[in-house]
Amino acid sequence: MTEKFFEERKEQSEAKARIITKYFFAWARVIMPTAEQRGGKIAYIDLYAGPGRYKDGAESTPLYILRTAINHPKISQMLVSYFNDAESANTRALEEEIRKFPDINRLKYAPVIRCGAVDDEAEHYFNETRLIPAFSFIDPFGYKGLSSKIVKGVIKDWGCDCVFFFNYNRINAGISNEIVTPHIDALFSKTRADKLRGTLPGLPPDLREAAILEELANEIKDLGGRYVLPFTFKNAAGSRTSHKLIFVSKNFKGYEIMKDIMAKESSTEDEGVPSFTYSPADASMPLLFSLAQPLSKLRKSLLMKFAGQEVTLNHIYQTHSVDTPYVKKNYKAVIEELEEGGVVSVNSTKGKRRRGTYPDHVLIKFPEGAADGD
Repeated sequence: MTEKFFEERKEQSEAKARIITKYFFAWARVIMPTAEQRGGKIAYIDLYAGPGRYKDGAESTPLYILRTAINHPKISQMLVSYFNDAESANTRALEEEIRKFPDINRLKYAPVIRCGAVDDEAEHYFNETRLIPAFSFIDPFGYKGLSSKIVKGVIKDWGCDCVFFFNYNRINAGISNEIVTPHIDALFSKTRADKLRGTLPGLPPDLREAAILEELANEIKDLGGRYVLPFTFKNAAGSRTSHKLIFVSKNFKGYEIMKDIMAKESSTEDEGVPSFTYSPADASMPLLFSLAQPLSKLRKSLLMKFAGQEVTLNHIYQTHSVDTPYVKKNYKAVIEELEEGGVVSVNSTKGKRRRGTYPDHVLIKFPEGAADGD
């Protein structure tokens, strides 16, 4: 099955690799100054690394990451990289590809490559071992080996974030399949999985997908992953979800960085609000996403949530944006519109400020009950 998976790189795989590599680089830059004072190491962990290349010769994520590290003077001296795969053919191929890198010796720490299943022993290791700051990628072909305990283990320590591959097609079909019950229970917890088994049969496809994602996000949050951000990949026709990338962090800064990265990888946006979806068909069907009028909804929501309050733009963004599709530029656009319309007043605690800017010394005053008539 994994051999077929690596036959050729699809557009979705390229987008996935870009998201992971961009976040790794941004995460490393944020983490390194503190990590230098805590032992001088950061880590990249890939539990389903694959052979390093697709059969058409295109690089997969491990080689993207190492190339980024090699070319960065600081990351190259701090990175500890760990690559695992359950198939020995894949680990041998990856090891050979890494050996071919002409500048691999720039890395202070040689990449560690291991062959083994991601099982109960792996769960125990990650939950009982204190990790150095690490960004982990968990990318199984299906659902075997993907569990909420693994996610909890790789994010539990300081500076640790992760992204995991969520094969929606297979998990959606597997929830009601008794043969794979242990794997589904390991991902959602038995209580949440049983809840889904009871509610999903009567739901249409869009609500079924939303319910599955909601239970998954709630399980991860209960285990310490405060910020959960999904990115959806559609099939070639754009008619249904094939899989998702799920980002998990304990820190809003990481959430903000990944949100901006995923926003830029989205196929479509409406009024500047990204879809957080990659669909090869979106370019030919722009109307499907253009009817939501998301900025109108954001405007009304802000007027209701912050009625009578005087707050900064950063406070608005950090307290409102979580679990929404909105990025910071969307909030700025709405506040600017409200200011120009005289709906909100703006006060700078440091004298004059340039119109249309909202630094932390600028307070935005919302009126009482302004959204009632919207």
